[in-house]
Amino acid sequence: MDPLILSRIQFAANISFHILFPTITIALGWVLLFFKLRFNATGAEKWMDAYRFWVKVFALSFALGVVSGITMSFQFGTNWPGFMEKVGNVAGPLLAYEIMTAFFLEAAFLGIMLFGFRRVPGWLHTTATLLVAFGTTLSAFWILALNSWMHTPAGFELRDGVVHATDWFAIVFNPSMPYRLVHMLLASGLTVAFLIAGLSALRWIWGDRGDEVRATLRVGATVAAVLIPLQILAGDFHGLNTLEHQPAKVAAMEANWETQPRVPLVLFALPDQEARENRFEVAIPGMASVILKHHLDGVVPGLNDFVSEDGVIEHPPVAPVFFAFRVMVGLGFAMLALSWSALWLMRRGRGIDGLPRLWIYGFAGMAFSGWVATLAGWYTTEIGRQPWLVTGVLTTREAVADVSGGMVLSTLLAYLAVYGFLIAAYIGTLTYLARKASAGDHRLNPDPAPRDAGVEILKPAE
Repeated sequence: MDPLILSRIQFAANISFHILFPTITIALGWVLLFFKLRFNATGAEKWMDAYRFWVKVFALSFALGVVSGITMSFQFGTNWPGFMEKVGNVAGPLLAYEIMTAFFLEAAFLGIMLFGFRRVPGWLHTTATLLVAFGTTLSAFWILALNSWMHTPAGFELRDGVVHATDWFAIVFNPSMPYRLVHMLLASGLTVAFLIAGLSALRWIWGDRGDEVRATLRVGATVAAVLIPLQILAGDFHGLNTLEHQPAKVAAMEANWETQPRVPLVLFALPDQEARENRFEVAIPGMASVILKHHLDGVVPGLNDFVSEDGVIEHPPVAPVFFAFRVMVGLGFAMLALSWSALWLMRRGRGIDGLPRLWIYGFAGMAFSGWVATLAGWYTTEIGRQPWLVTGVLTTREAVADVSGGMVLSTLLAYLAVYGFLIAAYIGTLTYLARKASAGDHRLNPDPAPRDAGVEILKPAE
């Protein structure tokens, strides 16, 4: 019943639910733009069918993302008043910039994108899709600027214990921001790629062999195959940046206890924080030094360096960070193996028809793998920041509200119940849409688009 632990769990539950939907909308907006441009260029109905199906997924994801984001923001006041009291001069403007630029842009053109297809010129509808896609990316930019600043704060000074901005450029483009932004954008791209490929594979299993399913399955597999090596490279750069600015987090990710050269890469272990050792360790000698220092004799900081003389632990909890990191990396390599082998089989065989049934089921099974990998990555980076809320400036204990554990627990249970229901409803709705589309139910598209739609203004029906 510790209010601090319960408040942390509650915020983690809220952000875990919220982040699922921006992770989809950030990249899906650009995929929708691709579908629309392909239709404009070729007139092929499969691209417009794909647009009309996936814009429904975008609309649903956008709605849940907005609602959960508003709910999460309330917790700054209810659970973490010390956060805004100390760093509100930085956090407030960055959140306001996100609302005044990205959110207003999305809100202004989302209606045209969803409902204006037959009511506005084709170029305007395409432009609206472009601006909504840009708005989702701009939103990610501002949110990640704030989140990155909390990890690697810069451009500020303390006056009477309160943070004041001195250099907004340094605040926005703080040392970890570029790496974190690229890593998140690629994560969104991979999430959407596997969602598109997964739902398309599910429709294929249900007997839908239409041109739309063939096109979207190929697009999903291709985007995944292109992005996953870029994500691995970006992750390496991000890890090196984290080692420079947050060495305790990297030590926890690697379950490395002693500062030494030739640090082994621990593939599996049960970190024992009390005994300060790993149990049942399986490791590759020296490989962590090669990865983190690019040299076999590279010295990597250990967790024991972050214990004070009086025994106070100043590093994050090891086991959650260690295992979350391995879930993220493991899924990344699974994505690499599936997407690359699928692309090779399609090129070697007869396109989608050349994919063995096992690969089709593999894509269906990994439809939401991007969600799992994203959550694992966020747990790694956010738990890895502990005990700090803003590194070197504000701890979580200093920021938590003075409320009873029972009050936090009751709201936490309510949040979990609602979010569990909404997640089940969301996945169920996507499955319903996919099954209806596979069955050829035209109620999904009661007003199919003519071939020249999106190119010129449509004449009203006589």
